[in-house]
Amino acid sequence: MTTRPIVVLCPHFAPDTAPTGDVITTIVQAMVARGRRVHVVTALPWYRMHAIEDGWTGRPVRRERTEWGSIIRVHPFPGKSKRNLLRRAVGFALFSVLAGVCTLFAGGWRRRPAAVISMSPPLTLGLTGWLAARLRFTRCIFNIQDVFPDAAVETGAITNGAVIAVARWLERVSYRCSDSVVVLSDDLRENVVAKVGPRHARKVTVIPNFVDSGFITPLSRNTAYRAELGVGDEVVVMYAGNVGFSQSLELVVEAARRIPQATFVINGDGSGREHFEESARGIPNIRFNGYQPKERVPEVLATADIHVVPLRKGLGAVSVPSKTYSILAAGRPVVAAIDEGTEVPRILAASGAGVTVPPDDIETFVGALRDLIGDSSRREILGRNARDWVVSHVSPDAVAEAYLSLVDSGR
Repeated sequence: MTTRPIVVLCPHFAPDTAPTGDVITTIVQAMVARGRRVHVVTALPWYRMHAIEDGWTGRPVRRERTEWGSIIRVHPFPGKSKRNLLRRAVGFALFSVLAGVCTLFAGGWRRRPAAVISMSPPLTLGLTGWLAARLRFTRCIFNIQDVFPDAAVETGAITNGAVIAVARWLERVSYRCSDSVVVLSDDLRENVVAKVGPRHARKVTVIPNFVDSGFITPLSRNTAYRAELGVGDEVVVMYAGNVGFSQSLELVVEAARRIPQATFVINGDGSGREHFEESARGIPNIRFNGYQPKERVPEVLATADIHVVPLRKGLGAVSVPSKTYSILAAGRPVVAAIDEGTEVPRILAASGAGVTVPPDDIETFVGALRDLIGDSSRREILGRNARDWVVSHVSPDAVAEAYLSLVDSGR
């Protein structure tokens, strides 16, 4: 087995709070536990406030030596508004260029790494990782967390034909240039293979995400966070994650309007938060709150009696909400409003941890919630099923081993 170091190029890494940052941080930790040296190139922490966090400003590039390698953090060039797509594209491009230059030197220019693993989004890191890998005479493994621009087109976030064409071209080229493409589900594999053609199908590998079931464990529902939200003993229905327009959060707002005996919590931030807060004005049993520090994630998830995972119609096959695994690890049932036959419904069916309803169907969504709100015994059974399935099926060790096998196999 090769002992050359691995270079990881990613948009977020601890202590940044982004879900994809948690994923890659845990993968790196598991690789290190197996004796591998890893050099990470990432952004300065910025996800939670969409601006570089206090204590990290002042220098565009920071380098840290670690016991297992190094971390180079570069300026992410964040825009103030998530809805300004042109500004975000420019920021991603500038970040990718600066990060790409640093990737050339990560771990030492003269040392040939075993592979460069780059992560999307942003899609621009695909070609950045490929170019850095070629200049360092090694392989590029491209990890796809979300298929772009499919979701943005489906939701109407991108409507300009020229922009869509450029994005699809960049997507195809990034996939074809990479030595390996890693996706999270069979749905995403079919999506990517359809774009690159059968000649490149062999390079597309499914490695699902995971959850740290030692960190996120079932806790009492009577949390300090529940008290901070001003919630009593009533049933809490929670959405936790990005508050954008890919998520059908109008379902949550309308459900709160129709089910006054429960409290609904939308926990997170994003481009849609202001819109959804305005639409929920006058509904007394709904709360909005921003992202919480990582160490509070188990407490936040435990505050809810039921979690919801809503995605707009057509997005279930191009996005796998990583929050699903965390919810199951917390031992809580899920109501998912998402396309049937896609990854999340398959997980819920295999685990017996929740209910799937058609996307954007308010009547069925409200009905499923009412049934669970009124049946505490069923909630408890589904929650136990959720935890049992996560512990036995989804672990960081297994995922890290799959990545290392891919690195060492030369595929």
